[in-house]
Amino acid sequence: MTSTEPPVRDVVEKHRFDEAKLHAWLKIHLPEIDTLQVRQFQGGASNPTFLLTRSDGRHYVLRKKPPGQLLSSAHQVDREYRAMKALEGQIPVPRMRALCEDPEVIGTSFYVMDYLEGRIFRDATLPDQTPAERAAIYDELNATLAKLHKVDFAAVGLGDYGKAGNYFERQVARWTRQYRDAESESIPAMDALIERLPARIPNDQSVSIAHGDYRLENVMFHPTEPRLIAVLDWELSTIGHPLADIAYNAFIWRSHSPGWGSLDGVDFATSGIPTEAAYVDAYCQRVGRPPIDDWAFYMAFGIFRLASISQGVYRRILSGTLASEREAINGCPPLAEQALDILEGRQ
Repeated sequence: MTSTEPPVRDVVEKHRFDEAKLHAWLKIHLPEIDTLQVRQFQGGASNPTFLLTRSDGRHYVLRKKPPGQLLSSAHQVDREYRAMKALEGQIPVPRMRALCEDPEVIGTSFYVMDYLEGRIFRDATLPDQTPAERAAIYDELNATLAKLHKVDFAAVGLGDYGKAGNYFERQVARWTRQYRDAESESIPAMDALIERLPARIPNDQSVSIAHGDYRLENVMFHPTEPRLIAVLDWELSTIGHPLADIAYNAFIWRSHSPGWGSLDGVDFATSGIPTEAAYVDAYCQRVGRPPIDDWAFYMAFGIFRLASISQGVYRRILSGTLASEREAINGCPPLAEQALDILEGRQ
């Protein structure tokens, strides 16, 4: 049974802010929100997220930048707000209510959106669903990504949301830089990927809105129906390449990390969950694309990006800037080796 109670707690000490200033701002910009209770959603989201409860019990959601010194390219809640605001009526997203970019109010930029009641599936194997429900959930996930990639981004006001074209050239260079900046040891597979990925970049210069982190855990489904009601977590969104999104989405079939998501052990013949090939084929049919040439490149690139991110996290743990209760284990080497095996046809 799905609980209707939001997974919230009291606001943790490091994320507390002046609630009186928030009340005053809301009274001007969202007067329909009167007496307010503020609680914090549980979980490790990079942008702290809060539940605002009105005196009549109606809920809203506030999402803000974390406190402290931040990278200029990270935690851009204004971009999240802009993307979801532009996509209202195009794909399922929460209704955006207001954006505040004045740090004098609660210390950082934030936005307020409607609260939606639904299900977020943390286990990609969907153990509590029937085969028919699993099939419908994965089909809906696929259809929504295809719908996003068919949106005319210029027509919805996102023409300047990112650079169009040469996406993979820029992305390989970006994640190479980030890996080198965080490098803590020699990882031959990363060196090989950095050398070989640029030469494998396909000629396909397709352009679309790219979510950047599209996976089952980042969408919300109806409380009882296999119907997707919201795509969430737009922090990495940009104008990019649609095949980067579908390949990242399809990594769930290659991942062996339950924490990120994995389909290890699934019987695709009986579970209702499609195979990777069937899932990608359904996407191609929906967007009117022929079978994808050099699928290995797109998959390897997505894993290379994850490997670079993992190296950065590991370096932050080693330096003490990121607290971790677990033993510091670098996830970069196995991801890099997997990406290289895929790129070179060994997987």
